Amino acid sequence: MANAAAPTLDLNRRRDWKAAFRAMRALLADANDTAQVFKIMHALNAGVAAKNYQRLLQTAEGGRIAYARVELIDRLMDPDFLRQFAPGTVGAAYRAFLEKTGFSAAGLKQVGEEVHGAVFMEHPVAWFGRRERDVHDIWHVLTGYQANDPLGELCLVAFSYAQTKGLGWGFIATVGVLKNLRDTHGRMVARAVWEGYRHGKQAVWLHGEDIEKLFAEPLEAARARLKIAEPVWYRRVKAMDAAPSTVAATAAA
Repeated sequence: MANAAAPTLDLNRRRDWKAAFRAMRALLADANDTAQVFKIMHALNAGVAAKNYQRLLQTAEGGRIAYARVELIDRLMDPDFLRQFAPGTVGAAYRAFLEKTGFSAAGLKQVGEEVHGAVFMEHPVAWFGRRERDVHDIWHVLTGYQANDPLGELCLVAFSYAQTKGLGWGFIATVGVLKNLRDTHGRMVARAVWEGYRHGKQAVWLHGEDIEKLFAEPLEAARARLKIAEPVWYRRVKAMDAAPSTVAATAAA
């Protein structure tokens, strides 16, 4: 019996706006339905991984990173790997993030496989797509946008759109802002999200970073080197959430 054909990657896939809007409606109904985010990315980010893979090859470390083709999830799920990083480093901050949130790189992988199937493609662009998935929580740590927080996620989505040019990220950020615009401090939410986009634009392109080297850096030094600015508006909105009585006065100032 002939062997089954190996799965292939469709590099000419087109955007699917119907699927994107369908997934967005489900996401608006349940903000914790992470599967819908993967569906939106699949519908609108066609061609993005291929373009960014080519961009990776043009960076100083990119050729070596691409040649090694390390599966990042294997590092992020290895307790011994994470344990080696000293207090104050990016790696230690990521380790603390996992302990605090209970999240894991395997969790994102599982959701992605539920949506797209558990097919492992041996293709450089597919590898880069997996890498893009696995850095999401690292970017939470670097930017200061909290995970498991709707505004933190929305700001990081805007940051990710600026970094990757993936239309799916931009779609989620735009709809998220519009949904919140009529709320008490909706304009401040919009400013926080716009700030996330601007910070993503001004920062160094994070996909070109060697994660193992990055994890060994002191967190604040890494933020400075990568030109990741303080999330001022995000913190202002979160401060108001902690003190509801000050919302009207702050918003009017």
